[in-house]
Parts: sequence; C-alpha cells; structure tokens
Amino acid sequence: MRTLIIAEAGVNHDGSAADAHALVDAAADAGADVVKFQTFRAERLVTATAARAAYQVRTTGSDAPQLAMLRALELPHEAHVALAAHARDRGIAFASTAFDCESLDFLATLAPPFVKVPSGELTNLPYLRHVATSGRPVLLSTGMATLGDVEAALDALEQAGCARSLVTLLHCTTEYPAPMASVNLRALATLRSAFGTAVGYSDHTAGIEVPVAAVAVGATVIEKHLTLDRTRPGPDHAASLEPGEFAAMVRAIRNVESALGDGIKRPSDGERANARVARRSIVAARTIRAGERLTADALTTRRPGTGLSPMRWDDVIGRVATRDYAADEAIEA
Repeated sequence: MRTLIIAEAGVNHDGSAADAHALVDAAADAGADVVKFQTFRAERLVTATAARAAYQVRTTGSDAPQLAMLRALELPHEAHVALAAHARDRGIAFASTAFDCESLDFLATLAPPFVKVPSGELTNLPYLRHVATSGRPVLLSTGMATLGDVEAALDALEQAGCARSLVTLLHCTTEYPAPMASVNLRALATLRSAFGTAVGYSDHTAGIEVPVAAVAVGATVIEKHLTLDRTRPGPDHAASLEPGEFAAMVRAIRNVESALGDGIKRPSDGERANARVARRSIVAARTIRAGERLTADALTTRRPGTGLSPMRWDDVIGRVATRDYAADEAIEA
C-alpha cells in the first residue's frame, strides 16, 4: 500500500505568499503527494490574551500573546486560490488545515483531497460537526488525546453524518520538536485496534527516522513539516525538515514500502539462485565402492546445494552404494 506523504508547509511561509509558493515547489520536488497549509483568522482562533506555548516563546523570541503572532501568519483567501493553482501545475495535491468553520467552508471550494482536523480541535464539538458535513475523507490528529477523547471525537463525527470508514486517525505528539521518548509509535496499533480505522502519523520529531519507522508499523499517512530554512524565526521551523531532508524521507519511506512486501514467507527469485551456491549436498567423504554400506564416516555435506539435501541424511545412512563414488562426489537419491 502506498503511503500518503503530506508536506506540512503550515505557516512556515511566515506570511509571505512568495515563500508559500516556494514551499509548493519544494514539496513537489521532494516527491510529496500533498502540500498542506493552514487557514485561519487569528481573531476566530484565540482571545486577545491567549498566551503562547513554551515552544512558541522559544522559537519566536517573544512571550507576547498569540494574537499578533497569528495575524502575521495569515494568508488571504486569494493567496490560497493561487497556491492551489500552483500545486495543480506542479502535479501535487493542495490541502490546508482549517481552524474555524468559515475557513472549512472556504477550503471546500478548492476541492481538497481531505479535511484535516488538527489536534487542538479534537475537542471542539461544533467544529467537528461542521467537518462531518463535508463528505470528504477526514484526517483526525490525536495529539494530546486520550482514547476517550478520540472516541468522543469519532462519535461526534459519526453522529453528524461522517462514516467511520472515511476517517484516518493520525497519532501525534504535540511537542515541537517532540522528544523521541515521547513518540510512542506502538500507539498506532492501539488506535487501529480500538477504533477499526486506518491510522497514520503526524510527526514533530527532529530528523526522518520516526516517520520512516511509522510506515513500517502500519502508518498509511505521514505528515511532516517542511521549511525552506530551519533556522528562521517562527513557531514551527525548528521542528521541520528542509527540502533535501524531506526528499530523503520520501525516498526512505518508498524503500520501506517496497521492503514490507506481502507477508508471505518464501524465497525470493534471487534467493532461489543463491540457494544452489549457499546450501549443501550430501557427498562422499572418501572413496566409496559399489556395494559398500553408507555410514556416517563415509559421508559429509558440502556446497553446492545441487544434490541431495542434508535433510535426507537419515534416509541415506545404511543404504548400499549402487556404484563407486569419488571423494566430494554427490550421492545420488
């Protein structure tokens, strides 16, 4: 199964439409399937006094309320329309995370491949009900959530008309960057078992190891932040990959997909050829004369594996040689 790889451009454009377009190009060049931004109006998202998270204070160098920071990161609707057209020209899908119902309605006009519910909105019942009316697949991020939170969100979506089969649950650790010890990739199996949905992984760790490992343990969607320059000031740059790193992650994921195979244990075509070289046959340990009874001291096993398998050893011991054998000559069945 091919993993859906989402390049989370998010707000790493820092309010610059030109940088947003550069992120579309970077995502397409890296081999991502989707480039995704964030759509919001700051006043609909936070109160005037809402504090910044500790990581936002650290990455932006300011402890002022969130409102001014978020205003500077907004993109107008017309910029979204242009980005969607650019993505289409580059052969990559365009999506965005809406943080309010009005933004959900606007994004619907751009026909995104899915609706993304961010972890912060997992407990926003009116928002979830609006998401359910879209009729599109839903990626439901579960950062900061208990199983009970996830169950309540799924129930809300289902009761509002969204079939569970449309939902993919994204395991997530809402820390930027997330420490390795907090990732808990085994929760992917827990989510799949508990709710019977497809599962994916939204990654905030440094590097590419964890998203690649997530594919190996069953993630069907990978979301990873993309930046043009990780050293830039801004809330998400530090937990993002630069374009070359993102391309390396995509290549690694595609390699893992190929390596996962179909689960049937059988020799590959290459192994079948190698087995003739690497395995052994029953051969004469010394000269054996016709009529001689074959004993353990008269036989041994040596490569190549083109003769009688050593697994037939007990069948051969005690038989009478029907002809002469030279040392190292394969014993016939």
